[in-house]
Amino acid sequence: MRLRQIEVFHAIYTSGSMTNAARLLNVSQPSVSKVLAHAEQQLGYPLFDRVKGKLVATPEADRLFGLVSNVFAHVEELRNVAENLRASDVGKIRIAATPAFGVDLVPTAISSYLEKHKDTVFEIETLHHDEIADALLESRVDIGLAFDPAPVPGLSTETLASGEFVAITPDSVRFDGQDRVTIDQLIDMPFIGLSSRGPLGRMLSSHLDNSGVDLNRIVYTETYHVAKALVAKGAGVSIVDAVTARSTEFQNVNSWRIDPPLRYSVAVISADSMPLSILCRRFIKHLRSVVRDFVQT
Repeated sequence: MRLRQIEVFHAIYTSGSMTNAARLLNVSQPSVSKVLAHAEQQLGYPLFDRVKGKLVATPEADRLFGLVSNVFAHVEELRNVAENLRASDVGKIRIAATPAFGVDLVPTAISSYLEKHKDTVFEIETLHHDEIADALLESRVDIGLAFDPAPVPGLSTETLASGEFVAITPDSVRFDGQDRVTIDQLIDMPFIGLSSRGPLGRMLSSHLDNSGVDLNRIVYTETYHVAKALVAKGAGVSIVDAVTARSTEFQNVNSWRIDPPLRYSVAVISADSMPLSILCRRFIKHLRSVVRDFVQT
């Protein structure tokens, strides 16, 4: 017997009529009758006799019902588990993020997500861009979070938001009455640059080279929060992403939008060989809103 035939047989046997079975299954009575007829034809014997206008189970049907009940119970269990998986918050999400996201953005996203989804467990790694790709391809993590990730075979990227680079300065440096600053206004100041090994550093270096402005570089760093720490200590000024600029670990740093603006993207990365779970997709939706809040300048 096919699964649909088992469902119809179980419904008729327990409810006592075609009409009641159709109501239970939320289908029409003719469709119930048709499925039953096909089942009896395949079995080679009737399952019900009509006696004085009522359906009466045959002895063969009585013997089958015990087995059918077990099958039906397992099918119902399967449906319940499948439904619970769709709605469940239970599970683990493994995240790899570059250090710039690990200081403030990822903790903010996870803590706010856990307010409504308390049974979710997170595992976090802070890795550089190339290491994130390796972790995804090795199935060590479920998703990666990075700036402008380069295409990698076997990986897919989804842009969450785009933001602008900003100039950051210590409290002692101010551009009163200005909403934006130009690169030229930073020429005479000690400048903390980003290493060109990372995507933002490459983008910024290319922009500065094309602008023809020769800044007074005193430090190069691959870690954007190190650049911000140096600015907070009064070592100089820098240009960083808005996520780093808005992080809360240093309060005595001012940020200024740049004219003309230079934009970057924030993307979530996943492995093509490992489809994202409903749990991961739900978190990515939440992460998108948090990222957009951070990159607004």
